[in-house]
Amino acid sequence: MLSRIAKIQLVSSHPEVYEPCDDSFALVDALLADRTNLLQHCPSICMEIGCGSGYVITSLAVMLGLEGFVPYYLATDINPHAIRVTRETMDAHGVYAELVNTDIASGLEKRLAGSVDVMVVNPPYVPTPEDEVGCEGIASAWAGGENGRSVIDKILPVADNLLSERGWLYMVTLTANNPSQICLEMRKKGYASRIILQRSTEEESLHIIKFWRDSDSQLELKNLSYWTKLVRN
Repeated sequence: MLSRIAKIQLVSSHPEVYEPCDDSFALVDALLADRTNLLQHCPSICMEIGCGSGYVITSLAVMLGLEGFVPYYLATDINPHAIRVTRETMDAHGVYAELVNTDIASGLEKRLAGSVDVMVVNPPYVPTPEDEVGCEGIASAWAGGENGRSVIDKILPVADNLLSERGWLYMVTLTANNPSQICLEMRKKGYASRIILQRSTEEESLHIIKFWRDSDSQLELKNLSYWTKLVRN
């Protein structure tokens, strides 16, 4: 059954800010489904890249806050209007996040390197012409370039840099993005993954993928690197 109703009250909007839709609802549903694990995980820093209306980061903060757990929240968006809307949404629900108007995590890499325990991302994943990627306004929320991967492929190495050793990444993907190939790319970086929620809507098939650092994947990566060097020499 599709979840088409926002679980928190939306108090603010702007014509240039992406409003919560099926992808936003699916990501929050995935977080709710993994709620017990999130609470046991006890994250110190939770971050959202591309906060839009603030629906996801606010939902996460409210969900964890109900158990009296208050990590440090941080969210970014390239759209300045999204920062304002997210602030108003969070204020209305009595939760707080540091909000930064920037592209992905530009300017935050050194400060946050290896420290984010939970990262949530609903990236621009819709296949579009490349010249639409990163444009101003609301289109920046969905324009994903060829195969919808242009922005996703920029986010993955940033996530790898910012996530802590026990960091988890939750990401929305579309079938057209080739989720299995994304998982393979992350495996090369030492991450295990699983799809924790799949949802088909009238327009798209969504996959919410969870990534985490995995010792077996990292060992496999080291062995592969060793053998590659050996063969080259």
